[in-house]
Amino acid sequence: MKQLLKFVLLFISAGIFAQAGHIMQGVGAVNMSMGGASTAQPMDISGAIQWNPATLSTFDNKIINFDIGVFFSAPELSSSAGPYSGLTKDDRGVSPMPSLAMVWGNEDSKHTFGASAFGISGFGVTFPENMTNPINAPQNMNGFGHVESDYMLLQIGLTWAYEVTDNFSIGIQPNFDYATLKLEPNPLASPGAEGWPKSNKATAIGYGAQFGLFFESDGGVKLGASYKTTQKFTEFEFSNEYISSGSAAPDVNFQMDYPAILSFGLGYSVKDFDIAVDYRWVDYENTEGFEASGWTQTASVAGFGWRDVNIFSAGIQYKGIDKLPLRVGYTYSSNPISEELAFFSIPATAVIKNAFQFGFGYEINDNFTLNGVYHHSASDGKTEGPMLSPMAIGTGNPLGAVPGTKVGYEMTTDMVMLGISYTFSK
Repeated sequence: MKQLLKFVLLFISAGIFAQAGHIMQGVGAVNMSMGGASTAQPMDISGAIQWNPATLSTFDNKIINFDIGVFFSAPELSSSAGPYSGLTKDDRGVSPMPSLAMVWGNEDSKHTFGASAFGISGFGVTFPENMTNPINAPQNMNGFGHVESDYMLLQIGLTWAYEVTDNFSIGIQPNFDYATLKLEPNPLASPGAEGWPKSNKATAIGYGAQFGLFFESDGGVKLGASYKTTQKFTEFEFSNEYISSGSAAPDVNFQMDYPAILSFGLGYSVKDFDIAVDYRWVDYENTEGFEASGWTQTASVAGFGWRDVNIFSAGIQYKGIDKLPLRVGYTYSSNPISEELAFFSIPATAVIKNAFQFGFGYEINDNFTLNGVYHHSASDGKTEGPMLSPMAIGTGNPLGAVPGTKVGYEMTTDMVMLGISYTFSK
């Protein structure tokens, strides 16, 4: 049973790659097709649970959702040092993106309950060693060599929504989190005579909560707000080994929490149209593992140094075709990575500015609905800054910027996802 549970946790969290910093812009085919907007427009149970637990009160049946998608990202890492420059393409390949949610609702009750297992966050790159790209040159030639990262976060939520009145609901959701992180090389460790070591895949456990408010007027206007607290994690405990010799390197611990998120939403439903607009603020600047930056006294990296992120999501659903709703969504995200600190985020290059989604639903019968979405996004330019070295730190150069150098990254992503929603007969 324990092995089965571990497999389920790893399968649900496998292949999650972020669109806004390291945060997934949406969950499931329906929510993704609406650009992730769901704080005041609950189109399905997965989006409702993810962004505003209070909106779960709009569902009066027992419903289960399962979604599975294939995700492809194409990051590119470039650098230059003096007369030398080059570019390395990621060769990670396609990854799965599953999600699972269930809701228990009854039109005769003011209470609605839900449970979910979502991959809500992640990043990952695989940049092979490249002699023509200075940043991917071997470590004995002052590069990083092969660069690989793999971070995934699974969140299990238990949701309760309560209808205070026919128009106003509240919701609360305790969350339990499981995360894994692997880095090669591991810049969180101090370099030795053989350079930076690589790490094993370390795990951490976290917890937090989400609170929501939802108001629906009789005229079709809907308002929503939610607050997801910081998800506090135990430390990742890395066992390290040197890349060239395979010998053991000193272990290192690192804490990386998940940031608090404040969401506001506006929805409007009229005849054949459902419209949703969301704004989110992501508090990276007060989150352990992201707020710190620079080098430690032993030449390891202190943290990512990310800025807060602003996210705007919008989606429209058209229901004029019988049993075949069509959806279009858009997501904008600001960049958490500043130019001077771009070097520290080489393992986490999944920063997207513009994302576009096109989706549909097909009502097979009274119980089954099939949903699908196609997603495409781009970073819309390169995040670029100087290479940094603890050996170059000096007066007026606290980060150790190396003169005459640059490192940058950009990416596009594509995804196809299908989901099935089953509503149990009353």
